[in-house]
Amino acid sequence: MRLGQIRQGDRLVAVIVGQKTGRFKDVWEVRPMSDPWSLVDVIQRAEASSVALTAFAKSHATDPAEAELEIPISPVEVWAAGSTYKASSSGRDAEHKASGGLHSRVYESERPELFFKGTARTCVGSGAPIGLRMDAKLTTPEPELAIVLGLHGSLLGYTLANDVSARDIERENPLYLPQSKVYTASCALGPVVVTADEIEDPYALELRCRIERSGETVFDESSSTARMNRKIEDIVQFLCRSNPVPGGSVLCTGTGIMVSEDKSLQPGDIVTIECPAIGTLTNVVAIV
Repeated sequence: MRLGQIRQGDRLVAVIVGQKTGRFKDVWEVRPMSDPWSLVDVIQRAEASSVALTAFAKSHATDPAEAELEIPISPVEVWAAGSTYKASSSGRDAEHKASGGLHSRVYESERPELFFKGTARTCVGSGAPIGLRMDAKLTTPEPELAIVLGLHGSLLGYTLANDVSARDIERENPLYLPQSKVYTASCALGPVVVTADEIEDPYALELRCRIERSGETVFDESSSTARMNRKIEDIVQFLCRSNPVPGGSVLCTGTGIMVSEDKSLQPGDIVTIECPAIGTLTNVVAIV
């Protein structure tokens, strides 16, 4: 099942997502919930009722309609794992030579790097601008598989994430990581949430990232979740140790695609992240 949200007045309402209608580029066939619940509401109500998310959504869905999709989930919390791919750990060690291979040690250790990425306040959906900090000069996208979590760390679904990062701030001092990672529009999610039963093997997903500038493609690379050095359930288990994250939170699992410094994002760039099993997440870049 594919789930998302549409706007009804001043509220975001959860929907079961069908196909694009073909009439307009961003219009989809959707089945809204009978009550104006967000997807987080649906997740938490389903769990409180001890009903599977898909069954709960089906039982509360109304007749099909057409609508534009908004951010698929407005997460209670967003967490992210770092150095889960060799490309990321090696790339960051090259940038932080004084760290003495810190990121490679994290890559090889039992305990993953985990950090707080923000809340719904710092997140945007597909079609909305992602942010450049006004005090940063080197910002890059980080395409990632993201996990939608339920109570006690249960894995409910998958979406795409762009963990936008001001790498020059982190490079200046690793302790500046929160300012590198957490700011307005620093996390894009979408286009939909695909429930866990629809993804047969989360370690066999191809992710592609493109950056377009003035109509020209300046970056285009792909990677596979098969290159992830950790199991998703292990990352979740460490995240939830003494830290019971609320249902409706999102965990970004790290990136296998490192954008080089000469392709640093500029205002007006268009970043597209694609995964055939989930969809396409597209955002324009803007200074925030």
